[in-house]
Amino acid sequence: MQAIIHLFSYPFLTAFFIAAAATPLVIALFRHKGWLDDPRRRRSNTTHLYPVPRGGGLPIAIAFIIASLFFIPLDNKLLAIFAAVTINLVVGLWDDVSHLNPYLRLATNILAASCLVAAGIKINILTNLLSPPNVWHLAIPLGNGIPFGIADIATIVWLVWMTNVVGWAGGIEGQLPGLVSIAAVIIGVLGIQFRQDLTQWPLIALAGIVSGAYLGFLPYNFYPQHIMPGYSGKSIAGLLLGILAILSGAKLATAVIVLGIPMADGIIAIIRRLSRGQSPVWGDAEYLHHLLFRFGVPRTQIAILYWLFSLILGILVLNLNSRQKIYVFVFIFVALAVTSLGLHRFSQRQAQPHKS
Repeated sequence: MQAIIHLFSYPFLTAFFIAAAATPLVIALFRHKGWLDDPRRRRSNTTHLYPVPRGGGLPIAIAFIIASLFFIPLDNKLLAIFAAVTINLVVGLWDDVSHLNPYLRLATNILAASCLVAAGIKINILTNLLSPPNVWHLAIPLGNGIPFGIADIATIVWLVWMTNVVGWAGGIEGQLPGLVSIAAVIIGVLGIQFRQDLTQWPLIALAGIVSGAYLGFLPYNFYPQHIMPGYSGKSIAGLLLGILAILSGAKLATAVIVLGIPMADGIIAIIRRLSRGQSPVWGDAEYLHHLLFRFGVPRTQIAILYWLFSLILGILVLNLNSRQKIYVFVFIFVALAVTSLGLHRFSQRQAQPHKS
């Protein structure tokens, strides 16, 4: 058991210290180049008050790749992960500096996910949560002459969804790296529970690396922040957590519960935009963290609330059966919808001029 713990802790510490050392260098580089996100020139969905460099994905990617080369066997799957991370990093840094069209970002999300599918990282089996332990087999071809099947499509949809929904929960200082670190630790603990399966060992190390990289970045992003994750750090976060969920044996429900608040918030955001005739890929300032901020909750408390809820849900999900996971997510969704509606109405009343 001690060796298994070391399998997580050594990669974790390596990634942590690399990210912690690389982040100040990236901050200095972005400030020197003048690549700063000035809230006076940005959209209304920003919450920071002074110019801050984005580009947090760069030190995180450096830490992830170097630590992975030390602790994970280099094979086609790891190379595909590196390729996908690099795609998200390059496009993310481009967006961090120039603000790309969301549809272009979405297209590159699909490209990154396709690299992973081509290397065999797929969701081939899903547990039927309504009738466990029965499973759905997704490795079904779509038809003769079609080079991909249901598993390929399901994997791409899952990874693109994760790439975006995790990033949507990054509007407050420290919020995103804390969430990612906790989610990766929970998936790592899940792998340790199934340590008899040797295929879980690389997953345990990978979870430690992801958690360590984002935790090493956290002190520089926590309020008052010196750097933001940017689209590069956000998209890499969602991609890596999506990969971890697949490699853990398609434990997608575990990732959904641990990230229950961002997941439910993302679904509500899409419903909200579609109901207004808007494109679901365009951002707004009506996520839960925006509403809490306008309600008057301090930034640090919002971030810590997100961390605490994810930690509680993570500990809970390790002790739930498949059917209970459905009940928990439905409860989260309903509770968040009611809370968001109440906060939204409160903010509308506050914005209205008072009649004398």
